[in-house]
Amino acid sequence: MEHRRRRSSSVAAAGTLLCLGMLLVVGPLLPAVEASTEDGCPAGGERASKEQGRRSRRHHQKHAAEELWVFGDSYADTGNLGNLGRELTHAWYDPYGKTFPRRPAGRFSDGRVLTDFVASALGMRTPVAYKARRRASRETLARGMNFAVGGAGVLDTGNFQRNISAQIDLFQAMHRTQQRGCGKRTALVVVSGNDYAYAADKDNGTSAAIAYIPTVVRELREQLRRLRDEAGMRRVVVTNLHPMGCTPVFTRPLNYTGCDPLANAGAAQHNAALRSVLAALDPNNRTFLLLDVHTPFAAFLLDDNNGDSDNKKFKSTLRPCCESFRPDGYCGEEDENGTRQYTLCDDPGRYFYWDDVHPTQAAWAAVARTFRAAVKSFLST
Repeated sequence: MEHRRRRSSSVAAAGTLLCLGMLLVVGPLLPAVEASTEDGCPAGGERASKEQGRRSRRHHQKHAAEELWVFGDSYADTGNLGNLGRELTHAWYDPYGKTFPRRPAGRFSDGRVLTDFVASALGMRTPVAYKARRRASRETLARGMNFAVGGAGVLDTGNFQRNISAQIDLFQAMHRTQQRGCGKRTALVVVSGNDYAYAADKDNGTSAAIAYIPTVVRELREQLRRLRDEAGMRRVVVTNLHPMGCTPVFTRPLNYTGCDPLANAGAAQHNAALRSVLAALDPNNRTFLLLDVHTPFAAFLLDDNNGDSDNKKFKSTLRPCCESFRPDGYCGEEDENGTRQYTLCDDPGRYFYWDDVHPTQAAWAAVARTFRAAVKSFLST
């Protein structure tokens, strides 16, 4: 979960910018004798017989390239949050992007984020961010699009970003002609806790955020249904919540020696509700895949043996690589003279968290290794 600073309702103050994204993909061309829609799918009606339609659909599914459409928040955002200044949009300023692409580029990390690793599991390049679509090639657009944006939630989070419903609206506006079962459309839905951070700030407490879980999950269920039944997604991959009480925004008050048990309990409750929703939506497990990030996060963050031993993957799991001087400061903060107001570790690869809520590229890579095979297997069926 990402947390907003109480001193501000801005996106940066939230400290939990989360992102969403998706875009129109043009499928490979079908044989000239078959009419097709703007999506590259075979047209029906009087232009083709039912048998021709079945053959062309099978042909398209066999030869169509994978398409990845991404919706969510800053755990998935690859550059959709506009540059509104250092305080509001840290990801466009140093030291973000230090590892990849070696400059600030709108990713909330020192490098790659979850979207990059899911795309890699599919054997494809990262889909273009919606904000960068006009500069993208036709080939790039044919792989999908990322609508995820920092600060977004399932519902409105007070960060003035498109929530997941609005992101799906945007996708549907770009795909006015829908044909289900055509192509290999996969949706990635990333929900990392902005809704709960907003509820906690608004009502002053983690308990208020936990009470908000049924509302959030009920709305998430509706948006997952839309992706399958209205947006024509062949597969939908949705993340559960990581142990939110182990993010540095929670561990800093404990001198980075432990996690907040109440926040972790809230994450567990959300995850249980989400499992029930997916079981009801898809009893045969054909369309939806629960992407379990909670288990690998917990394995790294709650394993006492990980510690600070040099032979462990991460030197530090609860303290971030980029740490602000003040509890209400932020990674990348500078004073009026341009002097850094944060410390920066020498090697982000030895830290699990990059800033107060976002993992490092190394952390995402380690987490992705635990689900890569499952994603590939599910999407190949």
